[in-house]
Formats: sequence, C-alpha cells, structure tokens
Amino acid sequence: MALPAVFFAVFFAYPVAAIVTRGLRVDGVWRLGRLTQVLAQPDIRHVLWFTTWQALASTALTLLVAMPGAYVFARLDFPGKQVLRAVVTVPFVLPTVVVGTAFLALVGRGGLLDDLWGVRLDTTVWAILLAHVFFNYAVVVRTVGGLWAQLDPRQEEAARVLGASRGTAWRKVTLPALGPAVAAAALMVFLFTFTSFGVVQILGGPAFSTLEVEIYRQTSEIFDLSTAAVLTIAQFLAVGGILVLHAWTVRRRESALRLVDASRTARRPRGAAQWALLGSVLVTVAVLLVLPLAVLVGRSLDAPGFAYYEALTHADGGTFLVAPINAIGNSLAYAVAATVIAVLIGSLAAAALARRDAGRLVRGFDALLMLPLGVSAVTVGFGFLISLDKPPLDLRGSWILVPLAQALVGAPFVVRTMLPVLRAVDERLREAAAVLGASPWRVWREVDLPIVRRALLIAAGFAFAVSLGEFGATVFIARSDNPTLPVAVARLLGRPGDLNYGQAMALSTILMVVCAVALLVLERLRTDRTGEF
Repeated sequence: MALPAVFFAVFFAYPVAAIVTRGLRVDGVWRLGRLTQVLAQPDIRHVLWFTTWQALASTALTLLVAMPGAYVFARLDFPGKQVLRAVVTVPFVLPTVVVGTAFLALVGRGGLLDDLWGVRLDTTVWAILLAHVFFNYAVVVRTVGGLWAQLDPRQEEAARVLGASRGTAWRKVTLPALGPAVAAAALMVFLFTFTSFGVVQILGGPAFSTLEVEIYRQTSEIFDLSTAAVLTIAQFLAVGGILVLHAWTVRRRESALRLVDASRTARRPRGAAQWALLGSVLVTVAVLLVLPLAVLVGRSLDAPGFAYYEALTHADGGTFLVAPINAIGNSLAYAVAATVIAVLIGSLAAAALARRDAGRLVRGFDALLMLPLGVSAVTVGFGFLISLDKPPLDLRGSWILVPLAQALVGAPFVVRTMLPVLRAVDERLREAAAVLGASPWRVWREVDLPIVRRALLIAAGFAFAVSLGEFGATVFIARSDNPTLPVAVARLLGRPGDLNYGQAMALSTILMVVCAVALLVLERLRTDRTGEF
C-alpha cells in the first residue's frame, strides 16, 4: 500500500488541499464564513440546483432508455451480439469533448436537425440530457445486464407456474433481485452527470452551468479562488455521500442473490413481443448512439478533398504554436505514460486490497481510490499548477505532469477491474507454491500473473482509453506547444470560423476511432474463449 498511498497523497490530496487552502485562507487567517457567503449567492444556488436537477433527470432518462437494452443483452441471443455490445460501450470510453462535439454536429447550428427541419437544441437542456444518456447508456446495460444474465430464470418461471402474470413475476421476483445493480448503475450515472464538464461546456453555452463548469469559470476566467474552493468542498461532500450510499446499497442487497452461469440464460428471441423488443433496442442504439457519431464523421468530411484533415497539418500561430495534428502524437505518448503509471499504482493497490487479512485501514482506502473519479478534475488540474511549483516537486515545466493527472483517473479503473480477479485466486495455490520453495516474487509470477493476465490487459486498455480522453485537469496543464486531442478540440470549437469548426470535427473523429479500436481490442480479450474472468 505504500506506493499507492504516497501517489494519491502527493498528486491528489495535496493539490486539492492546496487550492482549498488558497481559497479559504487569507494572510494566515481562515475565512470559513466564506462558505455561507458563497452558498447564499443566488447565482451559486442556481448552479447547485441545476447541477442536481439535470443529474436526476439524466439518471431517470438513462434508466428508462437503457433498461430494455439491459434485458436484450442479458436474456436474448442473436447474431452480432458481441459487435453490438462493443458499439454500445464505445460512447462511454469516448472523451466528453467528443460526445459534446458529436451532439453539436447533430443538434447545433448547421447540424443535421438544423439543415433538415430548422431545429436547434444546442444551448438547451435537452441537448445536455440526450448527450448524458448517450454517454451513460453502457453503464446501465453493462451493470444491470451483467447481473440480469446471471439471475436464475427458474425463479420467475416458478412464480408464473403459481399463477403470477408476467408483469407481476418480474415486479415481485426479478426486480428485487436486480435492485443492487439498478441502484449501483443509477448512482454511477448520477455521479458522472453531477460532475459533468465537457458536455455542458460545449452544449450548454452561457445559460447552463454545473458545479464543474462553474469551478472552471471561477478559476480560469474570474480567478476567484475562494468561490472555487467553496464549490470544490460542496462537490467533494456530495461525491463522498454518493460513494458511501453506493457501497451501502450494494452491500445491503447482494447477499440474497442466486446466480447461475450467464451463458445458460440467453436464448434466441421467441414470440412477437421479444422480436419487437429486440427491434426497438436496435433502433434506439442506431438513433441515439450511432447517428451522432455518424454525423460527426460526416461533418469532418464536408469540405472537398479532406480539407479539414489537411488543415490539421498546418500551424496558424493563433490557436496553437504547432500544427493541430501534433496533438495525436502528444495524446498517444501521454496516454501510454499514464497507463504505465495507472497500472503500476492500481495493481499494487488491488493486490493489497485483495488480501484476506487486510485491515480496516486498507479496506477504507478502497473507497478513497474512487474519489478522483468524482472530485472536480478542474480542481486537480489547477491544484497541480499552484502546488507542484517548488523543489523537489516543481513539475510545472515537466512533460510528466499531464500523465500524472491522467493516471489519477485511470488508476481506479485498474483497481475495479483487477480486484475481483485477485480475490478469486485460490489462496491454496499460493501456499502450495510457497511450500515448494518459491519466493514471494516467483509465487506472483507463476501463480497470480497467469490468472490475472487477461484482467491486467483489460485494465491497461481502459486506463489508456480514459487517459486519452481526460480533459478537465489536462486543460489547465497542457501547454500550447504540446496540446492533447481533447484540449485541441475544445480550443478549436472556441474559435469562430468554419475551418476551425471542421478541424474540431476532424480531430474528434480521429480521437473517436482511436478509442473505438482500443475498445474492440478489449472486447476481443474479454470474449476470448481461451478463458474468461
């Protein structure tokens, strides 16, 4: 636990504490009264209300749209199911900047709806809600559908035999069993939408602002650190409460489940109702998930002769000091470095948490590892600038600063991916190897590594995809001569002109393709019949 604890203390807790201290402490005196002053401001109360309201609305809408998809993936077997599963998951690993750009191409000025019917939804709450459903659809399908596929269907069949209707059997038997997964998915969707930044920044305009967007505005535009510190504390407390509720909900209900092999519960659709449900899910995926990405690609090809892509190879001296195409190499290099760091830190933390003799302190660290996913990335990025500025941690001019920020987001995914697999390793295998004279290092190499190798590769893939699209912290620390892809897209969208807009679409398309390829590789690893975890 030593290295993960030091890493999170130095590169997460310290920067966040530094910006909060800088905002609430003036001339050595704590201004705690600033908390009530800021929260009492009408515009701040409006931000808090809108952040909560849109998160609740996004969560409810995502559950409503995605629950039929969870059933289809859990209970029905049909050709192309694995490919469709990968397609459904692509939006979740896309950077939020790309999601916002895709919906801007669909519902914004000059978008598909504007060209066909003169309808514009950008700068409206509907664009934000639809983009959030697009982004979080896979969370519900994967979380709820994964458990649904393992529920014993004979329990519901027994209720039907005893006279219950199909609806009653589902409500009385299946739904209570799905409770932990539905609650977990809802809380995760609420967490992601509560801390939404890139989507709201691009689609919301000046009329709508979440806590994350307001923290960015207060720090980078107004430079009011005290207000930003108060908002950071409010978001930190909210995220902590959500994570505690998530852990309590899952722990309270999971012990009553009766699970079977998921491969035995899926069957080909039978009857008109199941075929109609499958068709409706396919239409939903096509319209809600595929169409925005297709429109994004189409807008990037609007100019003749791939002009927008060709323009990426030239530096105009305005937006960047280098050609925008250089952002691709920068992002890949940063993501590789961040993946190495995240895998190292996350693997060590998962190994410590997987030990059966782990104490309460180690188990409590498990919850703390999730905080970087919910705490303002903007706060972390700005905290890097104001805290890592003195030897021996003067890293403001170092390239490693961006991978460190990205690794903070990738490490929790590594822990969540590897921890269940490490806990499933039979301790007797390790003990037998030790009895035969193997050193601890050789026990890990000969016993643990072959078992967790697939999980390790998947964890590395997720860390790579997440690092590639990190935007909230990187926007502060990426330099103009070394921009990342998400930062380049946001800056191009922030400048007027069709050429800048087209280049943003082209860069977003490139970023989408890279993330999609990474996901398809992960899906191939996950479904490789040589063994699953």
